[in-house]
Amino acid sequence: QVQLVESGGGLVQAGGSLRLSCAASGRTFSSYSMGWFRQAPGKEREFVGNINWSSGIIYYANSVKGRFTISRDNAKNTVYLQMNMLQPEDTAAYYCARGPPFYNTQVASRSSNYDYWGQGTQVTVSS
Repeated sequence: QVQLVESGGGLVQAGGSLRLSCAASGRTFSSYSMGWFRQAPGKEREFVGNINWSSGIIYYANSVKGRFTISRDNAKNTVYLQMNMLQPEDTAAYYCARGPPFYNTQVASRSSNYDYWGQGTQVTVSS
């Protein structure tokens, strides 16, 4: 049974930082990738980024490139999303999800390509 558990969300002022964690359990993840998505109220789920567990190749959405950083700790089966220079438009529920290894951003950005999802963690950025 694959489980993904996000943590680290909260309330932060604009310009601040948060680090989200996604702890994975239940299977070996070395042959997979992990994606981060977010969803604001009334909006569609949006791709944030993806990291390949074994190669470390990372894809980012243009909206977060240069502000957000994805990393992983293979020993802990944990993926991180470091978010800097947060803005009110970053307010959303953030989800991690397991997917296959991807080879371009376009394919990595499709939520239908991911099979397991966490429950989400809320990030609220005040202006």
